[in-house]
Amino acid sequence: MGKEEQVEEREVLDSIFPDEIQDISETEFRISILLDIINDDGDDSEPPTMLLQVKYPEEYPDEAPVLDLLAPPNAPLHPFFSVGSDREVLLEGLTGAIEENMGMPMIFTLVSTVKDHAEQLVAERQEKARHEHEQKLLAAEREENKKFHGTPVTPETFKSWRENFRKEMEETKVKDDEAEEAAEKKRNRGKDTVIQLTGRQLWERGLAGKVEEDEEYDDSVPTEEVDKLKVEA
Repeated sequence: MGKEEQVEEREVLDSIFPDEIQDISETEFRISILLDIINDDGDDSEPPTMLLQVKYPEEYPDEAPVLDLLAPPNAPLHPFFSVGSDREVLLEGLTGAIEENMGMPMIFTLVSTVKDHAEQLVAERQEKARHEHEQKLLAAEREENKKFHGTPVTPETFKSWRENFRKEMEETKVKDDEAEEAAEKKRNRGKDTVIQLTGRQLWERGLAGKVEEDEEYDDSVPTEEVDKLKVEA
């Protein structure tokens, strides 16, 4: 009974996978499974392919088939899938389907199950990679935005800023005064600055009309010019 069911299933598989199935012996064959994967933008990787190797035991389908997963010869590497790394988890994922279909031809169901599982693994890894990439972009954006944002203002930071500002202003004023004094001395060739008093200041200080005895009268100014002079009020 087992042999007859094996032959019938094998004929059905030939019609479903005409180009994907390859015989190894009368009771052993391989089916090539191409994963349907949508690559992200910028990813030009070829969709991965794996080989499901099936061997009928004598009592199949009342006995579970002997299964293995292989990578095709010279298969290109894929960033999110590797038969060598994923083989064990994919084969373990077939245990439930084998138990549910015991006593019935099950190879087509196993091919569909392992294909779906592999595609799910790839999709999850792609999503994880996208998330990590987005997080890196957000982190870089946050670092860039820090250049355009100052320190948040709090009572403590404002107080510190005000104290530093006042200190800087005082230091600037001292430097400006020293520079002005130095410039004034340079103009007077090192002599002390002579302060010119206005007429009002002379009057208030009682100096109006007083002439130092040691001052010599300068008659170089014409009398008519003296009459034109006015005391600044």
